[in-house]
Amino acid sequence: VFASTPIDQSSSFDVGFSPNKGSLALVLKAISSAQKSIHVAAYSFTSKPIAEALLAAKNRGIDVKVIADEKSNSGKYSATTYLANNNVPVKLDGNYPIFHHKFIIVDGKTLETGSFNFSAAASKNAENVLVLWNVPAIAAIYENQWNNLWNEAQQLKANY
Repeated sequence: VFASTPIDQSSSFDVGFSPNKGSLALVLKAISSAQKSIHVAAYSFTSKPIAEALLAAKNRGIDVKVIADEKSNSGKYSATTYLANNNVPVKLDGNYPIFHHKFIIVDGKTLETGSFNFSAAASKNAENVLVLWNVPAIAAIYENQWNNLWNEAQQLKANY
């Protein structure tokens, strides 16, 4: 166990499952809740709705940054390319056989995680999403890991 901390009574959670039991809607809800920042760690990232939600957040002044697996996001269509082309900072991490993370930290206090890939296929697969609302102690642990990953990854340049 990396850390064990009681969860504050003001915390809550939402769970979604795929297919058709709220996974994508829950990811979008977490993104739209942002007031300051959204830090994403993604394996496969081809989801147009998630990419559009992240760009909309950036356009309303939210600090949006994305790290994604280098090999899974080097194809012809990738949401990472779309975001980089729209001035969202994106880095690709090729330091591991698979960069298999799937989490989002919102405002340093909300954590979205689970098996749900941020991909077009994820809504058809058997996958899960867990959003922990108002859990700054847990979010801080993920934020620390996200920062380590951000620092080792390579910037994706706009390609247009």
